[in-house]
Amino acid sequence: MSDVRTQADDSRLHGMLTVADEIALAEAYDRHAPSAYALALRITGDQGSAEDAVQEAFVELWRHPERFDPHSGSLRAWLCMLTRRRAIDLLRRQTVQRTHLTRLAGQAPVEGGVEEDVVGAAQAKAVRECVRDLPALYRDPIALAYYYGLSYRQVAAELGVPEGTAKSRLRSGLRLLAERMSAAGYPGSAS
Repeated sequence: MSDVRTQADDSRLHGMLTVADEIALAEAYDRHAPSAYALALRITGDQGSAEDAVQEAFVELWRHPERFDPHSGSLRAWLCMLTRRRAIDLLRRQTVQRTHLTRLAGQAPVEGGVEEDVVGAAQAKAVRECVRDLPALYRDPIALAYYYGLSYRQVAAELGVPEGTAKSRLRSGLRLLAERMSAAGYPGSAS
């Protein structure tokens, strides 16, 4: 597509987006999401994180189409820039969360008698190990919800993902954790 035609198309889409035309968003997504996803995947190395970065970029376009100026550059370049920023932000958050999780893995206060202390400590250690071994996609939301006591809405905000994504990751992560605990020989852990 020529530069003049691209700019005209981007201007047309921009005008439609400023009046909340869903067809324009779908067209922009169909046209530019593959490039944005490929970039995010190269940065994050993780499909889920790449999808989240692309989703966040398109949500930004939908919520604030006025921030895109078709006379300053192409919509593709602007969306890729947004996606790149989101992907880097996700990587930074994951690094910070891993640091917190590493610190948490060594801490688990246990109360009770000597026998209860021994059993509780062994179970706490097994849970920490199973949580630590989960993929980051599930480990981070679980740690935020159960170690820090955040609600799924707060988890979504902390991770910078939609609430539905946070809920889904928590459910899937807990299911995987239960399976791993059951496989490690802790009865009643799989549900």
